[in-house]
Amino acid sequence: MKIGFHTDAFNSAYWSFDKCLEWAQRHQVHWIECGLIDGVSWIHGLGYQPHVALYEDPVLLRRKMERYGVRFSQVDAAFPLSQEDGPLRGVPYVMKAIAWAAHAGCPCVDTTDGLHAPEGMTESEVMAQMRRSYQQILRVAEAHRVIVNIEPHGYFTTRPGYLAEMLAFSDSACLRLNMDTGNTFIAGQDPADFLARFLPRVSHVHVKDVSESLARSLRGGLTGIAVSHCPLGQGVNAENIRRCLRLLRDAGYTGVLSIECEGAGGPMLEESLAWLRSTLRELGIVESS
Repeated sequence: MKIGFHTDAFNSAYWSFDKCLEWAQRHQVHWIECGLIDGVSWIHGLGYQPHVALYEDPVLLRRKMERYGVRFSQVDAAFPLSQEDGPLRGVPYVMKAIAWAAHAGCPCVDTTDGLHAPEGMTESEVMAQMRRSYQQILRVAEAHRVIVNIEPHGYFTTRPGYLAEMLAFSDSACLRLNMDTGNTFIAGQDPADFLARFLPRVSHVHVKDVSESLARSLRGGLTGIAVSHCPLGQGVNAENIRRCLRLLRDAGYTGVLSIECEGAGGPMLEESLAWLRSTLRELGIVESS
């Protein structure tokens, strides 16, 4: 399996994307995931945000990343498609992200739903809206040969029945799953059981632990967390992560394990990286580049 990280780790440190590339090179991490910005942001323009804007040329960026020995595993275009403005804002955003990703040499684009069911719509109406949205999106994905992942992060996607229905919106091979160990846990699910149900559809994995205090106060009341505020292996989700890794190993998964953890300017992410590498060795899983 391959190891990567989401640049969300350095949101609080106000790092630039280039600084994230330097960190990846220094720690021999060859895969990176970041968010995409559709437009101009002052904080990004000043170099204080570790994500990438769609106005940046994807081919030139890919060449820069190659000099660091780093490639994209996925780009994050997770505008909540279940919300009322999902078709208006989310769909064109994801479509642009797909075309950009193809030029950047990025195989996957991440998508999701909202944390809450939207007011004024029934659940069946929301599912019908998302079906139409994903079918539009997948036409573009197939043209560019880019995988569209659904991430468990919101009201619908962290419920296995609804997620199964979403993954059946199309029979396209481009519609896959980004498993998230932390979001499924905080939503009250058993991450390994959740993963086992959808194992053949997984193309990318977010590895995220959950602190004891957060789990005690919010488990079952949230559907997702942006990043974990404890390193991998130091939370209450560590054994669930091990179980998920065993399932992935036995299924022959060779994709990216993308660490989602508060970086604290680097040290917390370094601890997570060390734990994940050690755990892979314990489980007989070879880290590949």
